[in-house]
Amino acid sequence: MSGATGGVLRLPRSIRALAAILGAYAAVAILAPWLAPHNPLHQVLLLRLRPPLYRSPSGTIYWLGTDDVGRDLLSRVIFGARASLSVAILSVSVSLLAGTPLGLLAGWFRGWPAMIIMRIVDSMLSIPAILLAVLTVAVLGPGFFDLILVLGLTRWPRYTRLAYAQTLQIATRPFIRAAELAGARTGRILRRHVLPNIAGPLLVLATTEFGLMILFEAGLSFLGLGIQPPYPSWGSIMSDGRQYVGRAWWMTVFPGVCLFGLVLTVNLLGDRLRDHLDPRSAYR
Repeated sequence: MSGATGGVLRLPRSIRALAAILGAYAAVAILAPWLAPHNPLHQVLLLRLRPPLYRSPSGTIYWLGTDDVGRDLLSRVIFGARASLSVAILSVSVSLLAGTPLGLLAGWFRGWPAMIIMRIVDSMLSIPAILLAVLTVAVLGPGFFDLILVLGLTRWPRYTRLAYAQTLQIATRPFIRAAELAGARTGRILRRHVLPNIAGPLLVLATTEFGLMILFEAGLSFLGLGIQPPYPSWGSIMSDGRQYVGRAWWMTVFPGVCLFGLVLTVNLLGDRLRDHLDPRSAYR
């Protein structure tokens, strides 16, 4: 217990601060039903396109204003955080779970299994991810679970390639040879010895991909291929507000700022984690 506590305390202050900001985003997403002042789906056409801090005749304050059909923008932005984080977490999990075992197997067995797996990886990586996602969503149809599967299954090759390279390095280490001589089976070696030693680079990649999945979700929702109306997503909110930029700037600015802040936090956290976990880094 004391060793784990000491490991946490040894984390740089910047990593802890960025993790706290990310945790605040997650808390907002989890507590959205209690934090949102209004129902994000409730429309009041008489209150459409009201500016921030508008007070209605009944005394209700709309802190971020209303959208083009009179829905409270603050409530929709809060629930939009839930959509973005849910899609990002689940799609990264799908990619990680699909790509890592293939990389482990390719790096351990090498030969023709590695050749087949890595040729498939090269073929997938040759197609732009966003283009592949758009085409797949257009074929399967938009929707929450379809979006998760599409984003997850278009990004698994990056995890496979990283796991393959790391496994090739770990497989020649003396402790792996010792485990083989001791009679340990392949599954146990991969699970107990190889996977823990490649978890660090995979964690850094997952952090970077997490920010990218948020952007992909927002982009697809902006194009109408992601989270479907009337349920809020930062991308769909900005899509609704693009035709009102001149007279209702708040519809695009506030969700855009939230999206920028979340992606920036995740990317900075990934960079700092990479520096912290890399023994050759000057930051350690």
